[in-house]
Amino acid sequence: MLSTRNVDLVTVKEALDPLPGPTITPSAQVSVVVIAFNDVGHVGDAVRSALAQGTPGETVTEVIAVNDASTDGTGAALDALARTEPRLRVIHRSENSGGCGTPRNDGLRAATGRFVMFLDSDDVLPPGAVRALLAAALRHDAPVVAGACVRRELPAHRDVPWQPGLYREPAVHDSPESSPQLVRDTLCVNKLYERAFLDKHTITFPEGRFTYEDFVFTARVLAAAPRIATIPDSVYVWHVRRSAAKQSISLDRKDVTNWKARIEAHRTSVRIFQDAGQKALAHTAATKFLDHDLRMYVRELHTRGADYRAEWWRQSRDYLAGFDEADLRAARAPARWLARVVLASPAPRDLERLTQLAARPGRLLPPYAEADGRAVWSADLPGVELDAIGTKPTHRLPVTIDAEPALGNRNVLRLRIHDLYGRLAAVKPERIDIELRRRRDDRRGPVHTAALTAAPAGPGSPAGWTAEVVLDLDALIERGSSSADPEPWDLMAQVGCAEGAGFRAALRATGPGLRRRVLPSRRHLLLLVQPYATHGGALSLRVASGLRSVWRIAARRLRR
Repeated sequence: MLSTRNVDLVTVKEALDPLPGPTITPSAQVSVVVIAFNDVGHVGDAVRSALAQGTPGETVTEVIAVNDASTDGTGAALDALARTEPRLRVIHRSENSGGCGTPRNDGLRAATGRFVMFLDSDDVLPPGAVRALLAAALRHDAPVVAGACVRRELPAHRDVPWQPGLYREPAVHDSPESSPQLVRDTLCVNKLYERAFLDKHTITFPEGRFTYEDFVFTARVLAAAPRIATIPDSVYVWHVRRSAAKQSISLDRKDVTNWKARIEAHRTSVRIFQDAGQKALAHTAATKFLDHDLRMYVRELHTRGADYRAEWWRQSRDYLAGFDEADLRAARAPARWLARVVLASPAPRDLERLTQLAARPGRLLPPYAEADGRAVWSADLPGVELDAIGTKPTHRLPVTIDAEPALGNRNVLRLRIHDLYGRLAAVKPERIDIELRRRRDDRRGPVHTAALTAAPAGPGSPAGWTAEVVLDLDALIERGSSSADPEPWDLMAQVGCAEGAGFRAALRATGPGLRRRVLPSRRHLLLLVQPYATHGGALSLRVASGLRSVWRIAARRLRR
């Protein structure tokens, strides 16, 4: 049962855009549906970000908050906010739905605006988001408008654009069939929808405990073939709280049932496209699964237990067996190689190689086997051909550069570039630049340059090139910085070649030096440095300065 509290709607008195073009009328208003379950600490920020979209009555006519039977005070917090915000309506569900689809449907049914958009309780709408989406909808007579979304990694506040290729320039797509790349954005929250369009095609979310309901809703929208406008404006901030006590559905991937749910959501989406006769969309959805979903989960396989790996492998093989060869060939080379290894082997294998290849950018580890003159995954899997090795441009090759930190008096980084079926030997690598960038804000740190020396092949290692660079770790700490918390820094290599065909690559973390060190510093007395491997196996550094940081880390250890 649902209980609702209605409020009077306000009319819009100002134009949306002072430039020539459409103006807002009372029929061109937006309802924002916010869903919440046990999120009392964040839901207020989400609701306020929606209410702040323009002056009261301009653009957003109402915010509908659906409390999915929370037990932590979320409902009371929403009711308290509604007493001071006449545009906020609160719906309280008496039973938890188990997912996001049912509360969104509740909000959609209750919405009165001409347009609707969705907001999760732990995210926010940036200023001007609704204004930008609504302006595009009215200007282009588009029942669906999509804008740029950023994934904000917290607490670092590092913004990562979501599907940036779709939102670099404004565009109008007369139908998704003519722009199948739209399938790659499966989010429902960075979009504005005309309610009449959704009603006409009976488009709703899956009900109940259905994970990745966005996939299905978005497929239903695209299968209905609407005109879609895309804008480069930032319209949604997706908060990624990896350290939260309870992970969001998209981050809680430690149980293999999450992968099973993702497969089911993807299978349902492809079926929706096929039933609608949208072959191009079904094909693009299949390749997207390989390029994004499969690759993302493979990156994490090395962190899972044996039971998870075995079940994940079985489910993946069963699903991939139904893919057309055309779908496999259309995926990017690392993704289709991963898929073919899974299909060719009845049990999990080569997890380190698979994890490194699934990274972005991917790294193909030795051994580099051949069969009948073809590059193949391994001698015992000659049917898994690495079919693009001979034709990829040098800068797109999955080159592996091993990096072994040896921190101490000189802070040396030992490097080895592995040749890749002779492709690198042909362009003659000569020098390597190691660039450090602070992850929080992408600030560029020092660049270290070294000449490369040819190295012969060794046991289990192909021929390649080696170098050593001495890292200036002092330069990573800004003068006057008072922060005692370690800052993550990512390392990237730029290789210059005699033939002019240079390339960039991430560094693979190797060796025994991946541990925290306290180092002397000329500028800061002490540095606390920890080289470590990321989930994808790349080398990164955490760096902090001074005695204060050492004491803080020691205190944390004692508390544990």
